[in-house]
Amino acid sequence: MVAAADAAPVRVSLLALPETTPAALYGLYEVFGAVGVVWPDLTGEPAAGPRINARIVGVSGETPGSIAGVPIAPQASLQEATDCDIVIVTDLALTPDGDPRGRWPAATAWLRDRYAKGATLCSVCTGSILLADAGLLDGLEATTHWSAAGLFGQYFPSVRLRAERILVPAGPEHRIVTGGGSSSWEDLAVYLVARFCGEVEAVRIAKIFLFGDRSEGQAPYAGRVRPHRHEDAVIADCQAWIAERYAGENPVARMAARSGLSERTFTRRFKAATGYSPVDYAQTLRIEEAKQLLETTNEPTDAVAAQVGYNDPAFFRRLFKRRTGTTPARYRQRFRSIAALPR
Repeated sequence: MVAAADAAPVRVSLLALPETTPAALYGLYEVFGAVGVVWPDLTGEPAAGPRINARIVGVSGETPGSIAGVPIAPQASLQEATDCDIVIVTDLALTPDGDPRGRWPAATAWLRDRYAKGATLCSVCTGSILLADAGLLDGLEATTHWSAAGLFGQYFPSVRLRAERILVPAGPEHRIVTGGGSSSWEDLAVYLVARFCGEVEAVRIAKIFLFGDRSEGQAPYAGRVRPHRHEDAVIADCQAWIAERYAGENPVARMAARSGLSERTFTRRFKAATGYSPVDYAQTLRIEEAKQLLETTNEPTDAVAAQVGYNDPAFFRRLFKRRTGTTPARYRQRFRSIAALPR
């Protein structure tokens, strides 16, 4: 599902039980709150999909403790939380030899009702045990933390456990999604943003929170920082003009000519107004467009280079790596993987 930025927000309920640990719960809460908000604030680009309204739901609405000693504060009770597009059960602190069946009757009844009303139900780590106890995983593939495989084998044998998987979408329309270990909440977050808010927004969220392989540092995730706001009308006109013409030859000389200023004066005023040198500004526009093409198309790297104004593919590759910390091919592999997520 890919929706427009002016569509109604996606409603997410994060279920909190006394056994819930806070890391994944609050991590998901923060990430969902950033959708459609943080990237526009950082770059000035408009939101690419609907926002997400997340809330923490408790059995009674009261504040339970948590195994980590950090209180979890629900914002609604089960009775109040009936309008959900997505429900997520995060990891539960359970003993490996305890029988979990029938432990959460109110929560399992609520989950079954939400599923019957059309919500997509998800779990992180041992949260899948709650979905299994609700009977929602019977006959389906699912994953969980590797340490809980024995509980499934003993108490929920009808579940087709795939404990080696990180994410397992299952059931009609993939309305059941289970995640593996506790850190799989990051994969689940990107998956759900891509599915409900669009791939562009999912890539942005991955860049904001540095989700994925961080072995090459932060540079591959960085976007174009919003230029300074200023009142220099001549420079603002040049910015608007070059935004559609950055792929042409000699963009800096063409901007300077348009401004009517000497190149030295133009360079000084441009840097004072925007925070960028003219060369850096033009290169940034070109590299950001190249990123978009690598993320969203199958165009060969040489063709991408030409489209953004570089007729020397070797120079483009060197520049791209210097500015992003990685090669165009590695960059494409990193972020096209979001488009390849199973829906």
